[in-house]
Amino acid sequence: MADRGVDLSALPKEVRDQLAELDLELSEGDITQKGYEKKRTKLLAPYVIHTPVEPPPQNDVQPPVPTSSSSHAPPPASSSRYRERRSRRTHRGGGTRDDRYRSDIHTEAVQAALAKHKEEKMALPMPTKRRSTYVQSPIETRTPPDSSSGSEDETSVRRQSSVVAPPPLVNPNLQSPDSWINRSVQGSSTSSSASSTLSHGEAKPQPQSQAKPQPQYKPQYQPLYQPHYQPQYQPLHQPHQQPHTAAVTDMLAQSRIENSAPPPDVTAVAPPARGSRVDLPSNAVVRGMSRGQSRSSMMETADGVPVSSRVSTKIQQLLNTLKRPKRPPLSEFFTDDSEEIVEVPQPDPNTPKPEGRQIMPVKGEPLGVVSNWPPALQAALARWGATQGKSPALTALDITGRPLYTLTYGKLWSRSVKLAYTLLNKLGTKNEQILKPGDRVALVYPNSDPGMFWVAFYGCLLAEVIPVPIEVPLSRKDAGISQVGFLLGSCGVGLALTSEICLKGLPKTPTGEILQYKGWPRLKWVVTDSKYLTKPSKDWQPHIPTANTDPAYIEYKANKEGTVVGVAVSKVAMLTHCQALTQACNYCEGETLVNVLDFKKDMGLWHGVLTAVMNRIHTISVPYAVMKACPLSWVQRVHIHKARVALVKCRDLHWAMMSHRDQRDTSLASLRMLIVADGANPWSVSSCDAFLNVFQSHGLKPEVICPCATSPEAMTVAIRRPGVPGAPLPARAILSMGGLSHGVIRVNTEDKNSALTVQDVGHVMPGALMCIVKPDGPPQLCKTDEIGEIVVNSRAGGNMYYGLPGLTKNTFEVIPVNANGVPIGEIPFVRSGLLGFVGPGSLIFVVGKIEGLLMVSGRRHNADDLVATALAVEPVKTVYRGRIAVFSVTVFYDERVVIVAEQRPDASEEDSFQWMSRVLQAIDSIHQVGLYCLALVPANTLPKTPLGGIHISDTKQFFLDGSLHPCNILMCPHTCVTNLPKPRQKQPVGVGPASVMVGNLVAGKRIAQAAGRDLGMIEDQDLVRKHQYLTEALQWRAQTDPDHVLFVLLNAKGVTVGSASCVQLHKRAEKIAGALTEKGSINTGENVVLLYPPGIDLIAAFYGCLYAGCVPVNVRPPHPQNLAATLPTVRMIIDVSKAACILTTQNLMRILRSKEAAASVNIKTWPTIIDTDDLPRRRPPQIYKPPTAEMIAYLDFSVSTTGMLTGVKISHAAVSALCRSIKLQCELYSSRQIAICLDPYCGLGFVLWCLASVYSGHQSILIPPFELESCLSLWLSTLSQYRVRDTFCSYSVMELCTKGLGTQTELLKARGVNLSCVRSCVVIAEERPRLALTHSFSKLFKDVGLSYRAVSTAFGSRVNLAVCLQGTTGPDPCTVYVDMKSLRHDRVRLVERGAPQSLPLMESGKILPGVRVIIVNPETRGPLGDSHLGEIWVNSPHNASGYYTIYGEESLQADHFNTKLSFGDPQTLWARTGYLGFVKRTELLEASGDRHDALFVVGSLDETLELRGLRYHPIDIETSVSRAHRSIAESAVFTWTNLLVVVSELCGSEQDALDLVPLITNVVLEEHHLIVGVVVIVDPGVIPINSRGEKQRMHLRDSFLADQLDPIYVAYNM
Repeated sequence: MADRGVDLSALPKEVRDQLAELDLELSEGDITQKGYEKKRTKLLAPYVIHTPVEPPPQNDVQPPVPTSSSSHAPPPASSSRYRERRSRRTHRGGGTRDDRYRSDIHTEAVQAALAKHKEEKMALPMPTKRRSTYVQSPIETRTPPDSSSGSEDETSVRRQSSVVAPPPLVNPNLQSPDSWINRSVQGSSTSSSASSTLSHGEAKPQPQSQAKPQPQYKPQYQPLYQPHYQPQYQPLHQPHQQPHTAAVTDMLAQSRIENSAPPPDVTAVAPPARGSRVDLPSNAVVRGMSRGQSRSSMMETADGVPVSSRVSTKIQQLLNTLKRPKRPPLSEFFTDDSEEIVEVPQPDPNTPKPEGRQIMPVKGEPLGVVSNWPPALQAALARWGATQGKSPALTALDITGRPLYTLTYGKLWSRSVKLAYTLLNKLGTKNEQILKPGDRVALVYPNSDPGMFWVAFYGCLLAEVIPVPIEVPLSRKDAGISQVGFLLGSCGVGLALTSEICLKGLPKTPTGEILQYKGWPRLKWVVTDSKYLTKPSKDWQPHIPTANTDPAYIEYKANKEGTVVGVAVSKVAMLTHCQALTQACNYCEGETLVNVLDFKKDMGLWHGVLTAVMNRIHTISVPYAVMKACPLSWVQRVHIHKARVALVKCRDLHWAMMSHRDQRDTSLASLRMLIVADGANPWSVSSCDAFLNVFQSHGLKPEVICPCATSPEAMTVAIRRPGVPGAPLPARAILSMGGLSHGVIRVNTEDKNSALTVQDVGHVMPGALMCIVKPDGPPQLCKTDEIGEIVVNSRAGGNMYYGLPGLTKNTFEVIPVNANGVPIGEIPFVRSGLLGFVGPGSLIFVVGKIEGLLMVSGRRHNADDLVATALAVEPVKTVYRGRIAVFSVTVFYDERVVIVAEQRPDASEEDSFQWMSRVLQAIDSIHQVGLYCLALVPANTLPKTPLGGIHISDTKQFFLDGSLHPCNILMCPHTCVTNLPKPRQKQPVGVGPASVMVGNLVAGKRIAQAAGRDLGMIEDQDLVRKHQYLTEALQWRAQTDPDHVLFVLLNAKGVTVGSASCVQLHKRAEKIAGALTEKGSINTGENVVLLYPPGIDLIAAFYGCLYAGCVPVNVRPPHPQNLAATLPTVRMIIDVSKAACILTTQNLMRILRSKEAAASVNIKTWPTIIDTDDLPRRRPPQIYKPPTAEMIAYLDFSVSTTGMLTGVKISHAAVSALCRSIKLQCELYSSRQIAICLDPYCGLGFVLWCLASVYSGHQSILIPPFELESCLSLWLSTLSQYRVRDTFCSYSVMELCTKGLGTQTELLKARGVNLSCVRSCVVIAEERPRLALTHSFSKLFKDVGLSYRAVSTAFGSRVNLAVCLQGTTGPDPCTVYVDMKSLRHDRVRLVERGAPQSLPLMESGKILPGVRVIIVNPETRGPLGDSHLGEIWVNSPHNASGYYTIYGEESLQADHFNTKLSFGDPQTLWARTGYLGFVKRTELLEASGDRHDALFVVGSLDETLELRGLRYHPIDIETSVSRAHRSIAESAVFTWTNLLVVVSELCGSEQDALDLVPLITNVVLEEHHLIVGVVVIVDPGVIPINSRGEKQRMHLRDSFLADQLDPIYVAYNM
């Protein structure tokens, strides 16, 4: 190496500093071994005396660094490295938690496990990201960043690294370039730039040596107008268009339930609805596919379905990986029976079980009685202060590691007395005493100021007030800050002591007051610097009583959930603990001790502050900040002061070892004890060994290393006593991890990869009694070969959790019981929270902590073990400073393991994903446990503990709240969720042709059928008889009541912009009929398309067509700002309906013939277009009268939610029957006014807008819904202004009002809006009632007089436009609660409101007069019983006559429109609605006095998802998903090759995108027992919605598969 010929001590100081810095970087994992050697060589080159230095051989291994030498990240640009280094020197944060887990043996084991996996060649689909999501924006860091690289312009660093990918450094002994490529493909299926993916078989990865630059951008555009409704169709009969259209249609058709064959699908994979994308420049060679190719090059999946290759390849990969057999056999699954009982998986008979005898309690040696023990700790201080005033008590170091000041025992005593006097006598006014003995006081001192802390602590003891040391709060956002407030509150703290410097540094309000932290009580701050203390009068002496059981101090402790509690230690326990430590460690008066630990709590306090004073020890306190700047400082202090004892953690051993190379002359020969505070951590053993290895040559004796085990409750549990020189070191335990996971001790024999090596922590403390009990359930004694919780009985332990008696009982007053449950004695033990066992020779071994315990499927795993495994998977390239957190979350009745790590700022997407997939494999191999989620977050964003570690409970909370903001995430629910219910096997149906029918009962149940009242003859009998056609009704009204206004059209300002009386409408219709026969030369019975905005022109054109004997086809006009998406639909309806002519306005005619229109359709082939704006006055020769009422009146075209375009034929008879039915139900007369705010293009909306008024004579106030966009309150203020009693709207209108006006009810009131006049407000829909929306609407507008009884819904379908409509009379709609689990099994089980897994369903309105419905089993076509779920069939005079199709598919029509029951009543002809629902007889009475039968619609049969043999309704899953996080605006689900795909619109910032993935996966698993396969996060407005406000899920599915969604993020769950 470079330094062979260099005398390091002779080098200039700055070079030595730079070398030390380099060593530290290597130790932190901030630089690779190779990079380290290169830089070191460069630094030393000028000082080398001998021959030129040859490059170091590749396999020359330096002291351990956890990486495999396969491939290393190149060192970043030196300038940024320099800046980073400078900033790091000033602030080295990030507690590099990995150092506790370094173990070469383990690293080898992990590499071996991975090598085994490598043979399997797993291809995991890599998530798809939008570029902007993971350019790590400098998230407002929760702590000051550790290195400046986080705040630099990331993109510049990224750009360098992505444009020129250097060839990997391949170790010749290890790998060839081929294997490297294979590995990258195996670790992640992609080697991609942001926008391109390598799909197997399409493009080969470039040979690494000539990597081409990759484009770094992906343009994202959005059209100016984002329509609600983006259908994209092309008719099937245009063969010159894309040839694969038919295949997609077939696929869609097959995905339905076969026997209810659908109307013909006229959809196709359409051009993208978004704006065009910029394709990448030709010179940039993209590995994989660019956006440009992916649209055109289509590929077939295994089942012959053509889809865009990018998405489908990933899904195919996902399916392939999911096909690999899962580990647990099926016997472990539980069946989901109707009782809500979850069966635990059956235990495996081969599980190892404890076989030893019951453990005997272990006794420590007796606590020696020494004549001169002081009666209390304060007495010891008083004695040394008086007799040994000059002897040093404490030396504090400055930031550079040099001594700052030394506090003598005399000074410590006098200052403490001064403080005690001030606290008791000088805080308040003359007479009042603020502090009384026994009060609690917070001690707030920084780690760099031990002197002030000592004085404050002993001052409190002398004043007999109880000190509560806490961390200095740095900001409002400190991790766990509110929990510290809980501690202060539960301890009743009102006063805080601090130093002047610390007080100045605390965050303040603008007025200069100290911030009030969240959850903190109000505190008075007292500064304890000497100059502010009062010297007591000569005769005042502090009272020092003999130690008793009153609390002496309170030590804080955070438990697993993050709650901070205070462990109270009594005066006698404090004294006894000091005596026991003195005896165990053999402390002598006047020794020197170096303390690197936190002096406020735990070992740092017990040894370095309390026991030290008892024995007049000189303590040298090395603060954490010094350790970060100069990791060797503690070793130098030991050398300089010839210290006898040092108090350290593994981290300090590791740091010192990594930077020891420059210290040739340090000697550790003076040490008789090197106490390792976290020696109980199983991973400490390798740090101790490595440290000994390096420093044995510096005089360190092997027997002085003394690991110990402690906990805040039991205090010191065990400590290894210093050994006799030359005696053999204690043996290690090599345990099987498999055995440990079952809680038993087995020596590892078979698989060396899954072994855990543990060192002992010595013997029990003097005067203590210890035993091992089961960690859960009653404290039963363990067997000798069983792992359990260590419990201790001793006078030297904590007494209680202050102020929390309930918790105290369970922890501090435990009485162990034997196997029969009988207590073994009277004496109480304290739970230590440590898991371990007693080894040979009564040595204690600890294998983990209760708070790090993860119980997965009945097996125990230790979080620390998982961290160690993750770190052994070459983290240098990916993980920032080894910062990894492991915790578990409970999802679906079991704990699931989550790993969160900080990602290095320069880590590539590829490296990260590969690291994640390797961690999965390593943990799977070594621990046999599946990971649920693995997340990488930007460097420095995880919440930190005061000493820089990761705050686990806060991290877990952020994860569950969705505020962790990962930059990479991998969910693996398929592999680790093994307790799902068994898939359902369909059972034969109970009611079938073999059942006996008696009247209306079938197999003992009432048949599920219901009917509206009779249509009968009504009062205008002559009108009905004479005018069975609407044309006749209009002519009759024009003669009898010519000036009666039928229609009023309002604009956004609420002003009437058009109206039509009976005679005006009649005349306008005549004009249009004249124009049709003359201009259009239209023949009777031909189809005419009406293309109008909502208004009166549309109504006039409709009647004009009827007058001329044509069949009107009403079509929504194209949106002028989005012709590309909306015009093809118009074109298609025109083509499908074979329209002979188009009636429209001048404006729309211009649009149809415009250049813009030509871009998306062929405008030369439009049929005749007639604009009806200025027609000459011409009457037609005669008004057409159809020969029979069965002739078609009009065609109703609509797009179903599954993306099917269907036209149905409505006859004249159906029109008048429907109008009559509505007239009866809603009591409509000519004196009535109704307000309509919905789209008039299809279904019941069109009937109400155009037909009902002409039939019933009432006045319709027409409000076009698009006007609400410019004036939200238009509809509601119209209702109030015209005192309207009945109004009809759509869900979209109701949603607009709820979201837009919900907060403005006061404003509406002030404007005089009053809705108390509204008697019925009916939502027109073809879906399950949206209960949440109607409820919130009623609630919000109750303040402006809306009665909650007014709001109701209607239900119609394609075969019958109006089945239900809540009328003016009859019972209110009722709501029932059904069990969702039963619903999935096609059963209806009614439950109480608020029952778990219950779903509220509202009746869909009253069944209309003349309508009969029956519930039928869609498979057997037999009727079902009451409260059974089945398809709703309907019989009524206003059923549609059939589908209007291009091909006369009679079988389809017969099936949907004229179907008979398979038994029961085989004569009646029914139409199948395609909706699932049930009928329930209620307690309510009809007007006729009969009990009311309510119809409940559950959902469309076409839309349901069949998963695991169960039937799911998308809306239920979507409702759960939308509740998962505040940033989810809307969501939609569909299935693709048996995978559930969830698409969610993100309304927050793109940083939240990846937070949603685990939350969505959790909620669907919890509430629906389904595993989500793919999560797609998209922009708002991407989920297409039709005019009725229904989601177009099939369109979404097509767009997703054609890769047209431009998603923010796509996660493929493993």
